[in-house]
Amino acid sequence: MARTPRKPKAPPCAVEAYARAVVDGKVVAGRLVQLACRRHLDDLVQGEARGLAWDGVAARHATEFFGHLRHSTGEWANHPFDLQPWQAFVIGSLFGWKRADGLRRFRTAYVEVARKNGKSVMLAGTALYALVADGEPGSHVYAAATTRDQARIVFGEAERMVEASPPLRARVTRTVNNLAVLATSSWFRPLSADASKMDGLNVHFAAVDEVHEHPNPEIVQKLNTATGARRQPLIFEITTAGHDRHSVCWQHHEFSVKALEGSIPAEATDSWFAYIATIDAGDDWTDPAVWIKANPSLGVTVKVADLKRQVEEAREMPAQQNAIRRLRLNEWTEQVTRWLDMAVWDEGGPSKATTPAAVKAEMDALTERLAGRLCYGGLDLARVNDLSAFVLLFPPTIPGERWITLCRFWVPEEDILRRARRDRVPYDLWREQGWLVATPGNTTDFAFIEQEILDLAGIYDLREVAFDRTFAGEIVQNLQDEGLTLVEFGQGFLSMAAPTAELERLSVSRALWHGGHPVLRWNASNVAVRQDPAATSSRTRNARPSASTASRR
Repeated sequence: MARTPRKPKAPPCAVEAYARAVVDGKVVAGRLVQLACRRHLDDLVQGEARGLAWDGVAARHATEFFGHLRHSTGEWANHPFDLQPWQAFVIGSLFGWKRADGLRRFRTAYVEVARKNGKSVMLAGTALYALVADGEPGSHVYAAATTRDQARIVFGEAERMVEASPPLRARVTRTVNNLAVLATSSWFRPLSADASKMDGLNVHFAAVDEVHEHPNPEIVQKLNTATGARRQPLIFEITTAGHDRHSVCWQHHEFSVKALEGSIPAEATDSWFAYIATIDAGDDWTDPAVWIKANPSLGVTVKVADLKRQVEEAREMPAQQNAIRRLRLNEWTEQVTRWLDMAVWDEGGPSKATTPAAVKAEMDALTERLAGRLCYGGLDLARVNDLSAFVLLFPPTIPGERWITLCRFWVPEEDILRRARRDRVPYDLWREQGWLVATPGNTTDFAFIEQEILDLAGIYDLREVAFDRTFAGEIVQNLQDEGLTLVEFGQGFLSMAAPTAELERLSVSRALWHGGHPVLRWNASNVAVRQDPAATSSRTRNARPSASTASRR
């Protein structure tokens, strides 16, 4: 009797294999990658209850597609695109997870990995899959970035992949800034960063490269709203860590962390894929053993010797540390060139677990307790687009007491929402929480500020007010007429060096109490380093235009 031939065993699932290797500690990975892998394994068990299903065939179809592609640059030029295990986990997850209706589960993917790990080429290959192999008639695929040239990095890589693949070359028609599959009325195009020209799109797949460079959320928002007519659209965001904690990239980073940590209900994050490769809090960034956490392609596309050289240089040159830690170790930093360590700064206020309402209540109580105390003021005024600020500094009165700051910030009320979007700063939220005051009109109401300063002078023993003469004008004369002592404070190295160094000393020595004021923190995080050309080491304000100068003193 003839035996029935056995069906060949399906190859092991690359997605599950990677997830188990990470969770079991066989692959070194950071905490957030471990959580991403644990999420996958948990969903294999629990996902059905939420209407999720794992389709291993679909996952393998997507990952095997990359075997038809070839690299086009560097030492890997003309070599087949062999996905690294972490890349196979990402691609397989995106296309393998389905909903109960059989359509794709994930609609947004946020992947954050250090430079040189093959993010852009993976994005280009995924875009080609969406163009030719995703089963979507009239598939409209876009590469979106801050500039057309940036968008062409991903698009250009895809063009070269098509050129290097005979099957794709026979199927895809190439014209200027367009890859088209005529048989399915599908195309792939680089997208201009001019969000005003993005209306009318019908997006099936969008490849968004280097999200941390996006100056505002408009592009991402336009892409998301352009997917409504599609059955299973996908916005695929890839980036390296940034430094702007008010950017769309930071918002998506934070949402991704919450999704991985489970602090948001799973049902609310089931359509959001997240993979964040970074070193962990407490890791020694100079230790080669932790570099793989941010560089899952370490030893392949990321050269150990080159990374070692850059880390050693940064260790000796602090001005380079932020760039290396952000770009090569995927750590979020707060400014391009570091001045204050914000983790140390935060020790001058309540714990991070304290709610905003509790912080505000504590600050209001402190304001009352300080009545009658000696203090000094710093005044900085802006006429239209910037914050105006008045900061009081209270010296210690007993040994061991900290220096204490109280702050007042003002912004013109008219069009505050537009400015919040433009500056990527939550002025409107701070106004609602009581951290700044919106003065009537579209320009700064100096009379309003003048009266509040006089009111404060009646509560505290205000000895002197230092002021930046820009826009000060009449308000200075009025305050002097009311009996206050006003002292002009210059903005050059000579004036700024000593007091700024003293502020740094107070922060580092934990001798400053600012109470966790969020507007003051935002300003402090924007201060950057600039060296005196005469070789005198000093700091001056060098933050983005929307930051307040008084808070940087």
